[in-house]
Amino acid sequence: MKDKNLSRLTEYAYLVFFLILKVVLSFVLVNSVYELHRDEFLHLDQANHLAAGFTSVPPLTSLFSWLIKAFGNGVFMVKLVPALIGAITILYCWKIVDFLKGNLLAKCLVAVACICSSLLRLNTLYQPNSFDVLAWTAIFYYLLKYFDKNEAKYLYAFAIFVGFGFLNKYNILFLIIGLLPAVMITPNRKIFADKHLYLAVLLVIIIISPNVIWQINHHFPVLTHMKALQTTQLVHVNRTDFFIGQFLFFISSIFVLLAGIGSLIFYKDFRKYNWIIITYLITLIVFSYFKAKDYYALGLYPIVLAFGAVYLSRVLAKIYILTGLLFAFNIGSFIYLLPLLMPFYSPDEIIAHHKRFERVGALRWEDGKNHQLPQDYADMQGWKELAAIVDVAYGKVKDKSTLLIRADNYGQAGAINYYSKYKNINAVSYNADYLYWFKMDKPIKSLIMVTGWRDEDPQRKREQPYFAKITKIGEIKTPYAREEGAGVFLLEDAKPEVSSIIKSEIEEEKNDH
Repeated sequence: MKDKNLSRLTEYAYLVFFLILKVVLSFVLVNSVYELHRDEFLHLDQANHLAAGFTSVPPLTSLFSWLIKAFGNGVFMVKLVPALIGAITILYCWKIVDFLKGNLLAKCLVAVACICSSLLRLNTLYQPNSFDVLAWTAIFYYLLKYFDKNEAKYLYAFAIFVGFGFLNKYNILFLIIGLLPAVMITPNRKIFADKHLYLAVLLVIIIISPNVIWQINHHFPVLTHMKALQTTQLVHVNRTDFFIGQFLFFISSIFVLLAGIGSLIFYKDFRKYNWIIITYLITLIVFSYFKAKDYYALGLYPIVLAFGAVYLSRVLAKIYILTGLLFAFNIGSFIYLLPLLMPFYSPDEIIAHHKRFERVGALRWEDGKNHQLPQDYADMQGWKELAAIVDVAYGKVKDKSTLLIRADNYGQAGAINYYSKYKNINAVSYNADYLYWFKMDKPIKSLIMVTGWRDEDPQRKREQPYFAKITKIGEIKTPYAREEGAGVFLLEDAKPEVSSIIKSEIEEEKNDH
């Protein structure tokens, strides 16, 4: 009994170590030169406009933002939330291995495989993707438990993660598309004879109904958003690159990944879990058909890594040299590839190693072209500088109640609101959710305009007839920033028709949406 308790305590100690390591690495492997990402600013601003839905993402992220705001809204809290979600994902992988009766070696293998992969990078950004991976992993876990124990509580847990996964990212529908046929063609189809399944489905409907109603009332903006993604970003997605990316994400953990895929297909002891590999394959095919981005499928991998870890722990039992080599390869290759996987290098260091980044496609942006930095890194610079320039302009305006701050895009608007020294500065944009956050209850007398980095009207000829005075306050000069060159103008003494022009432009944009 004492030996069993000691063994359990040892496992808990290892688990706590890996969970803490996951969180710590999410902070220490990010170079301090980088600021928050443009998407993070939008998500944080949603805390100030809580609703049952948004045009950019479902509403769950706004609730996380509300919590971050309640704890001070600092960068530490912004980074802590996805890091903790990533740690909980590892906890579920640990539980899956435990369910499969994997030993401590298997649990350590899956923890290292998850940490030494692109999942670590994913969990440094405050975006819906981290919870998406957690939700998919939990869904697989609770289905495993249900098919094994046939207890209704696991179906309801499954339903909760499906519901909140939907409220986090509609991406989860692709998992359901993969799961349904996989369950139907295996003996697990007996689930459809369980009344609790239909009660669980009802629970899902109850959870997601506020957002579904919101979508209906707003004429399904998600469809418009998807159409915009299709024409601006997904059009550049190459299906071959999509499948190559699946393995590159886990290149350091490649042996665990291949062992997971192979064992789910060929290993006799895992034959009853073949619904998992069928789900994996169908979901990947559906993603590929719709030319989805490669990282959309990341939620499929923790479960596969867990099976791979259990299989390898059995094959390598007492072969200590091979076990040591496996850990050495996983950790060593991750350290070698670290600058490619994490924002560890400064921009200057990336430029110095330009060819290395170019070879692996890290410099290719969503426009399909190569640039000096990875897109995410370019999206994490210049924001503090922009907010400081806008603050200078803001300080020059006497009547701030009649001032409008209009940015070119959501990243600019969110960065100004986050980094400005003025509370409730309320920068907006015709872009994303900001289009619905304009306050036009008073006539506009002054306008702070933030232009795009490609300004086709640097003399502001379009605005000259409507303002008595136009002054350029400054522009972003941070090198390599995606917004480098974006200008800040102060337009004063507006003519009366300016307010009606802006209102009509807002309505026009809404109609386009």
